[in-house]
Parts: sequence; C-alpha cells; structure tokens
Amino acid sequence: MKVTAAVAIGRGKPLVLKELDLEEPGPGEVQVRMVASGICHTDAIVRDEVYSTPMPVVLGHEGAGVVEKVGPGVTTVERGDHVLLSFSTCGTCASCANGHPSYCEQFFGLNFSGRRTDGTTAFTGNGEAIGSHFFGQSSFSSVSNVVERSVVKMPPTVPLELLGPLGCSVPTGAGAVLNVLDPEASSSFVVFGAGAVGMSALLAARVANCSPVIAVDIVDSRLELAKELGATHVINSRSEDVVERIKAITDGGADYALDATGNRDVFRSMVDSLGSRGHAALVGLAPPGTEVAIDIGSIVLTGAKISMVIEGDMVPHTFIPRLVSLYQDGRFPFDKLIKPYPFAEINTAFEDSRSGATLKPVVVF
Repeated sequence: MKVTAAVAIGRGKPLVLKELDLEEPGPGEVQVRMVASGICHTDAIVRDEVYSTPMPVVLGHEGAGVVEKVGPGVTTVERGDHVLLSFSTCGTCASCANGHPSYCEQFFGLNFSGRRTDGTTAFTGNGEAIGSHFFGQSSFSSVSNVVERSVVKMPPTVPLELLGPLGCSVPTGAGAVLNVLDPEASSSFVVFGAGAVGMSALLAARVANCSPVIAVDIVDSRLELAKELGATHVINSRSEDVVERIKAITDGGADYALDATGNRDVFRSMVDSLGSRGHAALVGLAPPGTEVAIDIGSIVLTGAKISMVIEGDMVPHTFIPRLVSLYQDGRFPFDKLIKPYPFAEINTAFEDSRSGATLKPVVVF
C-alpha cells in the first residue's frame, strides 16, 4: 500500500516527506494507522548520526494509532484496537525473562538497526529499500508495520493524540522515579533538567508524595511550569549555586535525584547534592565517550547510590497502563507537556524541540 512517511536522509538534514510502498504485515507484525507520534531527542540524535542506524530510514518511536491488519501469529490485538507503541525486545533473554526488558540483550539491534531481524525492510521508495522497524515501529509514517512486542493495547476512552509520549520519554522519567528510585513519602527529590523527561519525573515524584520537590534548569519558563506541576522549589543553575541551594533546602542533601540532561557537569552537581544514603538516577543520553570525574573519597562516606536507567526500567504492557490510569485519575497530567503539530510540519516540531520552544512536540496525522 502507499503511505506518506518522513524519511531521514543524512546528518542534520531535514526529514523529507515521501510517498513510500509498505508491505503487508509479516509474521508477528501489526499494521497500525498512525494517529499521532511524539518527537523524542533519540529521533534527533539518530537523524544526526550519533548512532549508526543506516539511512535512508523512517524514524519515530512514540506512535499511537489504530490497528488496520495483523500478520500471522499475532494474538494480542485485532483490527480496530487502539494501541500505543513502545520499544522492541526479544522476550527471551535473561533481562526480558526477569522483568527488565529495557536491558534486553538484543536491544540495540532490535531498536536501532532500521531492519527486521532477517535484514529486510517494510518500506521501499522507487525500488530502494527504506529503513523501517525503528524501535520496532517507525511511527513517522501514516501507516507502519510494527512488531507485536512493541504494541500496547489502550482503552478507547483516552485520546490517541495524547498517548504517543507514553511510549518512551514520559515513562523514561516517571519509571526512573517509580520503578528504580522508589522514593518514600515526604522524602526530598531533585530533578536536573525540566524538559519532557524531567517533568515526567517531577510528576512521578508528586505521585510518590515526595516533599520537597526541586526542579533545576536554565530556562525560567520551564521552571515556572515546574511550579505549576508541583515543584515546591525551583533553581536556575545559571544564577545560583545549585549544590549549595539544594543542601540548604533539604537540610544537608537530597534523598533522591535524577539527571535528565546527560550533561557531565550537571551529573557531577547531582552527585554532589546527595545527602546521606541518597540515591541518584541518570537517564539523560550522553554521546558515547562522555566521561565525568566524581570525588569517590567523599561520596563513599555518604553511602550514596547511583543508578543508570534506560526506558524507565519498565515493562511497557504493565507500566504504561498504570500511567494512563494515573492520568485518568487526574494525578499525572502529562498532557500539559504536549504541543501538537500537523505531520507536514514535522521539521518545525524538531526545531522547536531543539530550541526548547516546545517541551514535547507531537505530530498529528
């Protein structure tokens, strides 16, 4: 069938809208007509060839839509189901079997190769193979073939235009808090970086009844939104001594902290801001080779712990419905992070994300 897709063609180049041919869904695949797709920092760094996904390729990994067809062997969804799309996993390795699919032993190949496991692609354009199956889905296409393990069935009462970010960025922040840090009520929490991931972590800290909740960023408008979403304190790190201020607010150091930036200086500030037996998590994706110095002579005396977290250490089929339920109860208003864009304006959405003008762009088909 003919589809319209945004194709990444080279480092730093705008995505190109093209008419492509899409194959019928193969074994274990679900054909999904997209309603919306979030735009994530990971899409941008792959477009810019920080990771070696072959181009041309259809990116997009926060899709939401309606099932059109199912391929042989698919049992979990059927035509007409509303679905959210998340990352792909093998389902059989030790990490998958133990409930930690974010650390699937085949994660990179399944999510970044731009190919099925047999090396084929679902898209072609003028006879040329176009990369597909990015994160199992390649959701920057009006219709796409998605691996079944990436598909999470959603209640039809929740607008699909909102759901896409629950596939990656929102649970990356929220899951790091609720699944990994697991803070106690009334414990202190600091988030470094008030973008979509950091704000999602802040919302999760409010769900966990943390207090105080501190947001650190360099953009005042984001800090104002953080206060609206429940931050009790905000710090602009350009004008204040972050570590000193956090220790003053928390009476000695934070119980829990999260770095959503991947910036080595920010990471160091996060570590230095921890209190006794504090627990910090890094979710910000830094370029390969990024290194940071830590004063282990001091931190070892605090008993602090640092966790590295991918995709919120979540099981998508259980954690995403939990977030949807919290949203429906009014306790997790992630919709306040979203700004919709027509699919034809996808490059504007990318630029607004890069500049910080928009926290979480979502293209709507």
